[in-house]
Amino acid sequence: MQQVAVAWLVYRLTNSAMLLGVVGFVGQIPTFLFSPFAGVFADRHNRKNILVVTQVLALIQAAVLAFLVFTGSIQVWQIIVLSATLGMINSFDIPIRQAFTVEMIEDRQDLSNAIALNSSMVNAARLIGPSIAGILIASAGEGVCFLLNALSYIPVIVSLAAMKVNPADLRPNKRHVLKELQEGFSYAFNFYPIKIILVLLALVSLMGVPYQILMPVFARDIFHGGPYTLGFLVAMSGVGALAGALYLAARKTVLGLNRIIALTAGAFGVCIIAFALSRVLWISLVILLFSGFTMMVQMAASNIVLQTIVEEDKRGRLMSFYTMSFMGMVPFGSLLAGSLAGKIGAPYTLLLGGFCCIAGASIFFLKLPLIKEKIRPVYAKKGIVPEAAQGIQVANHEFP
Repeated sequence: MQQVAVAWLVYRLTNSAMLLGVVGFVGQIPTFLFSPFAGVFADRHNRKNILVVTQVLALIQAAVLAFLVFTGSIQVWQIIVLSATLGMINSFDIPIRQAFTVEMIEDRQDLSNAIALNSSMVNAARLIGPSIAGILIASAGEGVCFLLNALSYIPVIVSLAAMKVNPADLRPNKRHVLKELQEGFSYAFNFYPIKIILVLLALVSLMGVPYQILMPVFARDIFHGGPYTLGFLVAMSGVGALAGALYLAARKTVLGLNRIIALTAGAFGVCIIAFALSRVLWISLVILLFSGFTMMVQMAASNIVLQTIVEEDKRGRLMSFYTMSFMGMVPFGSLLAGSLAGKIGAPYTLLLGGFCCIAGASIFFLKLPLIKEKIRPVYAKKGIVPEAAQGIQVANHEFP
């Protein structure tokens, strides 16, 4: 709701599409810049306590926005500063929240379902929130959206405080932050499965996901529609994403997810290409349904695999790299897509992005045997592959 209200407020005050882009960029770029440091922080300190702090700070940010709007003193520079502030808060909140997921469940076998259910809630909120925001903005103004957002943090903070969890076995380290950050990078990029998953995720986020910012161009110039057309296009992608999250939530095992990552990344590229070539609205809506599904499955499945294979003392840092690859690349992709669309047109921009996604997925698919070879010992050690775990125990007994 707040994201929609901020965009509407900026455009109402300025009538500038460029400033819309500026506000979006400053709100997203901190995720890329500061998430790695948040990962180090998450591996050093109690994650639940950090989340309480980030929620309190986000409450204050929303309350300040509401106050400025209700008093009629809001200015664009204030929105830019507050958007950057929220971006800073989110750069810590998102990776730490991801790392905290494992502490909220008692059975590690439920981890994949928990991550997928989280994704389904996020996508459900993205479908419902903008609709409510549109009604509230039209009837009461943007300030009500900001006020409700501020109030919504209160039950979240109370819920976090009431949680009884077993904190991760964190070992406070007196080493310099940059040393621990270097250790995290070395761990992530020297273990091949983690490295290739993060690289594919970054590629799709850079070249594929920004197709969403070009939706207004297709709605108006390709399909000759208006706001309602844009709403249908965005909604269909959201419905597909929600379906993808629910599909993963229903899976009972993490086995086979690497193949799914490869297939959905490639299928996502095909969907983007098909959407770029389509000139019939109903066909494009169906394509967007599948694009949302494949995009969400690839992103969430990557998260599940990473969370499953990571060493516990590096979970926070790895989740910060996941956040960088997933959300941190989006502002760069948005700038690239906008620039290319201005030179070669939106359809050709999407064609290029789709082919890049297919190329990345193809390389990932070819590397599946190596990925499985590297991951299997980790799964065996954690009991995810029972027969392999038993084999290791026998081997250790025979060859101490």
